[in-house]
This record gives sequence, C-alpha cells and structure tokens, in this order.
Amino acid sequence: MDDDKSWWYCLRHNEVEQGPGCPGKDRLGPYPTREAAENWRETVQRRNEEWDEQDRWPGESGGG
Repeated sequence: MDDDKSWWYCLRHNEVEQGPGCPGKDRLGPYPTREAAENWRETVQRRNEEWDEQDRWPGESGGG
C-alpha cells in the first residue's frame, strides 16, 4: 500500500492522518479510506474477538 495515499489513526493526536505523519508507534493502520481510519475502534474490537476465538481450545466457551 502506498503510504502517501493510506489513512492512519494517530493515537497521540486522536485524529485521522493521511500519508506520512506521526511515527508508526503512535498510529494505527494503514486503512484504505478515511472512514475506515475513523472507525478504527470497531476494527480493533472485531479483530480482537476473532483472535480470542482462534486462541480457544476446541469445546472451550468464551467468557473467561
């Protein structure tokens, strides 16, 4: 993905950035669109839930 056209969410400034900006350690992304970067929380939550499901043993239920 071309960094000059990618969208990022800056955790330091709490705003969306496009292209080069703050250091990678302060940003989430890249995202394909501004809207995707603005909705970073939903993406992070969905991915965390997917990863939690992958980490469970067969037959193990969620919740703890």
